[in-house]
Amino acid sequence: MSPAATRIVIVAPDSLVVEPGDEQAAAEVERSRSLRIGLLEAGYNIIAVLPADPFLPDRLNQLQPDMIVVDAESQARDTLEHVVMATRDARRPIVMFTEDEDTTHVRHAIAAGVTAYVVAGLAPERVKPVLEVALARFEHEETLRRELAEARSQLADRKVVDRAKGLLMQRHQIGEPEAYARIRKAAMDKGLKMADIAQRIVDAADLLM
Repeated sequence: MSPAATRIVIVAPDSLVVEPGDEQAAAEVERSRSLRIGLLEAGYNIIAVLPADPFLPDRLNQLQPDMIVVDAESQARDTLEHVVMATRDARRPIVMFTEDEDTTHVRHAIAAGVTAYVVAGLAPERVKPVLEVALARFEHEETLRRELAEARSQLADRKVVDRAKGLLMQRHQIGEPEAYARIRKAAMDKGLKMADIAQRIVDAADLLM
């Protein structure tokens, strides 16, 4: 996916008011500015900048971004919890830029679903490579997740078919090939998967027990 085609939502604090002499706030404002410049210079499509609040899930659901960039200040963990809740039902790559140098948060962030966790000091020209790696990593993880889910589903299907075959063999005094053939024929006749027919056989047997 090209940068221009990648629709990004930035999750950031509502505002940062810099008081005279507040060097930390000034540094946070500059880091946030540098991050957004890096995204724009790389050609990314920033479709919205949203606060991390209870309305975030609904807003993300409406906007359907391809990636979420979290611009977190010192309260990185609080912001992360909002974002994780917002993406719980619709997974998306999440890249987190933060000033929080507490490394204990990194493990928590990765476990929660953050694809990349970057601590301050990132030059604008480095933003694009970070996002490209994050997107590639996310797509790889999603592929593995789908393959694992498919393998588990296939295993569950085999187990229910085997149980149904056993029930038919016992009830009708037939061999395994004949039991399998009956399930297969019923599935073809009804336009269903063998596992669906097998589950019906198992459910019916359970009701008679």
